[in-house]
Amino acid sequence: MLYLQLFYTFFKIGLFGFGGGYAMLSLIQGEVVTRYGWLTAQEFTDIVAISQMTPGPIGINSATYVGYQATGSVLGSIIATSAVVLPSFILMLTISKFFLKYRHHPIVTSIFAGLRPAVVGLLAAAALVLMKVENFGSPTYNTYQFVISCLLFAFAFIATYKFKVSPILLILVCGLVGLMAY
Repeated sequence: MLYLQLFYTFFKIGLFGFGGGYAMLSLIQGEVVTRYGWLTAQEFTDIVAISQMTPGPIGINSATYVGYQATGSVLGSIIATSAVVLPSFILMLTISKFFLKYRHHPIVTSIFAGLRPAVVGLLAAAALVLMKVENFGSPTYNTYQFVISCLLFAFAFIATYKFKVSPILLILVCGLVGLMAY
C-alpha cells in the first residue's frame, strides 16, 4: 500500500510540477512533509540542499531520496523516481508530436502565456517554503547563526542575480563559509 501511495504521490507531483524541479518543491513539501509525514521540515530542507549538490534534476533527486526514506528500500526510490518522471515522459512524447505543427496557433500561445506566471508563482512559493527558522536560525535564539545565514542568502542572491556567478561555485563557497562559521 505504501508503494502505491508513493507512486501516486510522485506521479501527481510530476504531472502538476510545471516549471521543473524548483517549481515542484512546494508540491513535494506539501505532500511528503505536511500530508504524509514521510519527512520532517528539517529533513526536507536537507534533501533540497543535497539534491542541488548532486548531479541531476532536483525533483528527481528529491523523489529518489524520499522514496528511500519513506520505505527504507531501493525499490521505494525506484518507484518514486519512475513516478515523477513518467508524466513528463508521456506528455513530451504526446506534445512533441503536435507542438511543431500547432505552436503558432492562438490557443497554444494563450495556454503558454497563462502557464508562465503560474511557474513564477510556484518558484516563489518554493523559495518562501525554504525561508523558515530551520534554514536561517532565529534572531532571538541564535543571533550569530541568523546573521550569517542572512548574509549568505544575500551574497548568493546578489552573486547569482547581478554577477551571474556559477551556482556550483556558490555552493562550494557557502558550504566552506558554513563549515568555518558554525
